[in-house]
Amino acid sequence: MNDRFWRPISIDCIDPGLFPSVALYLKSTGNYVLYKNEERPFTEDDRRRLERNFTEFLYVRTGDLEEINDYLENNLTEILARDELDSMAKGRILYQTSVNYVIDVFESPEIASNLARSRKLIQHLMHYLTTDAHALESLQSIVGHNFYIYTHSVQVTALNLLLHEQLFNVTPDEMIDVGIGSMLHDFGMIFITEQVLDKPDALSQVEYYKVKQHTQKGYEFLKRNGLNSEVALTIVRHHHERYDGNGYPAGIKGDNIPRSAQLSALCDVYSALITDRSYRKASTHADALKMMREEAKGGAFNIELFKRFEEIITARKTNSTA
Repeated sequence: MNDRFWRPISIDCIDPGLFPSVALYLKSTGNYVLYKNEERPFTEDDRRRLERNFTEFLYVRTGDLEEINDYLENNLTEILARDELDSMAKGRILYQTSVNYVIDVFESPEIASNLARSRKLIQHLMHYLTTDAHALESLQSIVGHNFYIYTHSVQVTALNLLLHEQLFNVTPDEMIDVGIGSMLHDFGMIFITEQVLDKPDALSQVEYYKVKQHTQKGYEFLKRNGLNSEVALTIVRHHHERYDGNGYPAGIKGDNIPRSAQLSALCDVYSALITDRSYRKASTHADALKMMREEAKGGAFNIELFKRFEEIITARKTNSTA
C-alpha cells in the first residue's frame, strides 16, 4: 500500500474522549490494518493494550490529518500541561504537531503565510528545548516514523533554536524568526520532483543542479508573500552557503554569511547525516561529528563556530543518555 496516503500519530497524542472521531490503523508487515473505526471511541483500555504491546504509533489517512492538526494545535497548551504525561511524551506530542504542520506547509504552500500557527509552535518548542535535558532524545523517536523532509525540517528547527539560545543573546522575536526560517528552510523542495528527491542512486549533474535551486526558489516564493522577516528568509536562502565560498546559491564566504545561516548550515548537515536516507544509512552521532570536523578543517564551516556546535550537541547527547 502507498505510504503517502497514511500518516503516523504517536499514541501520546491520542487523548481518550477528546481526540477526533477518525479511523485509526496499525501497520503490520507493510499493510495498514484497521484498529478502530471512526464510530468507536479510543479508550484508556486501548492505550494500555497498545503500551503492553510496545506500540508507539497508530496511523491515519491523510484526509483526516486536517481535523487532527486542528485538535492538536488548538489544545497544545492544555495537553503539554497535563501532569500525567512525562517529558518524553510531551516532546513526542510537540514534535508530532510540528511535523504535521510542516507536512501541511509542503503540501499546501499557502499555509506558509499563516504565521500565527508557526509562531505558536516555535514558542512551545523554545520552552521545551530550554527546560528539558531530554528534548532532543524525544525528537529522535519521531524521526523514523515520518518522511525524511518533514522530520528533518523539525529537527533542524530544534537544533537551531537550541544553538542560538546558548550561543547568542537573541531577542525572543528573533528566536521566533530563527525558528520559522529553520522550519521552512527546505521549503523550496516543493519545486523538485519526487523522482529526483527519492532517487536511491547518485544524482546526475542536471538533477543536482535542480536540487541546488531549492534555496533560491524557496526564498523567492516566501519573499513574495511579504510576511516573513529577513532573518527567516536568510536561513531559507543561505543555509547551503559554505565558509570557503563553495556553497550556493550566492557563493558568499566567511563572515559575510549571516550567523543564522552559518548555524543553520551546521544543523542541516548534522541532521542529514544522522538520519536514514534512500541512498545511505544514518551515521552515528560520533561519525557525523567526525565528518563535519574534517569539513570544517577543510574550510566548509567556521572552525570556532563548529567547535561550539560540537560541544553543545555532545553535551545534550550525553545528558539525554545519562
